[in-house]
Amino acid sequence: MRRALIVGVNHYIAGPLHGSIQDAENMYEVLSRNEDETVNFDCKLLVSNEENPKGISARYLKMEISNLLLQEAEMAVFYFSGHGTTNDIGSYLVTQDALKFAEGVPLSEIISMANNSKVQEVVLILDCCHSGHLGNLNEIGDRKAILREGVSIITSSRDTQISMETDDNKQGVFTSMIHNALKGGAADIFGNITVASIYQYTDQLLDTWEQRPIFKSHVSKMVSLRKCYPKISLKRIREIKNYFPNKEFKYKLDPTYSTSTSGGYDEGNVKIMKLFREYYSHGILIPEGATYLFDAANKSKSCKLTLFGQHLWEMINKDQL
Repeated sequence: MRRALIVGVNHYIAGPLHGSIQDAENMYEVLSRNEDETVNFDCKLLVSNEENPKGISARYLKMEISNLLLQEAEMAVFYFSGHGTTNDIGSYLVTQDALKFAEGVPLSEIISMANNSKVQEVVLILDCCHSGHLGNLNEIGDRKAILREGVSIITSSRDTQISMETDDNKQGVFTSMIHNALKGGAADIFGNITVASIYQYTDQLLDTWEQRPIFKSHVSKMVSLRKCYPKISLKRIREIKNYFPNKEFKYKLDPTYSTSTSGGYDEGNVKIMKLFREYYSHGILIPEGATYLFDAANKSKSCKLTLFGQHLWEMINKDQL
């Protein structure tokens, strides 16, 4: 079983936001279903509304987080978009009933619940001010995150930074990147999206806004958060061994592999070249002595597997792919 609690709070008495509900709804969209429309997470969506200005209270939110993490499951995701605050003690997810000295849910309590949970894999995604403080508790002198194995955290900003909304105030910059990552931007060649690939994707894009995300994880393996269609079919990948008898083999090309040569081409070789172009575009092989594959063919050069291609070859050879 895979569960997700998705929370978006716009309606604060002091300092209302504009994009958090939309953020939460977008996250619900991509987490509830995989790209092929198969069920992914069993999602619960909590959003604020004007009619109930204190509906998402600290007590209520803690109860829902506890319910998310209480029962055994393969994976649980907690997503929060709203205000965050920090003081000398730590940081908090600000709830609608926030008061001075009772700002909301302490992030240290969320860590404790995640660490003590029976859920195998717990992922916390926080889009709020100062959320990066989560993994850097002041009580720990060397500021190391205290995470049990299976817990990962990705936050929109460091503990001294403020998260941002887009200029039109309809969506947070961080969540818009997370959403795009889960739509396929962070997918690997097999279509798997992990919290690590999401961080890598957002880290590169958020640099434009000078807002640095934080990623902390204690896992022995990366579990897929969402499945997209593979970028190249497994059947095509498994054909690697038909042309590369060993992982360091160099496949010799010649002008008959290219339709652009004046000396004529071979239809069978052109078909192979089409497959090799797919491999090249996905970082599986590279030409030697030429920039592009068609140049290598015209110059009768070779192509070889990249390190990633060699890794795939080994997986195929061990019947693991």
